[in-house]
Amino acid sequence: MITGIGLDIVELSRIRRLDTKSPRFRTRILTHYEQAEYDRLTETRKVEYLAGRFAAKEAFSKAKGTGIGSECSFQDIEVRKDDKGKPTIYFRGIETGLVSITHSKEFAAAQVLLQTI
Repeated sequence: MITGIGLDIVELSRIRRLDTKSPRFRTRILTHYEQAEYDRLTETRKVEYLAGRFAAKEAFSKAKGTGIGSECSFQDIEVRKDDKGKPTIYFRGIETGLVSITHSKEFAAAQVLLQTI
């Protein structure tokens, strides 16, 4: 049964500006696992990756119905890829939902579907 759907879109220029202004922005958004992946990327891909993770986490918090806050922080949510590159979303270490992340020249967007079996 579907328990929540969330969608978010963010401008790459906004994420680039926030990341350039303060490296703390990145550490607030990315978990240690995600930061390690981020560190292996080219400069161009870093902005797309960070924006995609930001959008995915915002979409997750919308699907959950909490928003980002004390019940659901950026650090509680993690996006991991399987061997084929398919992303999955985890909440506090437990696989929780399906996520799709996309990028264009100017935007990153993500959609999250939460379900129970």
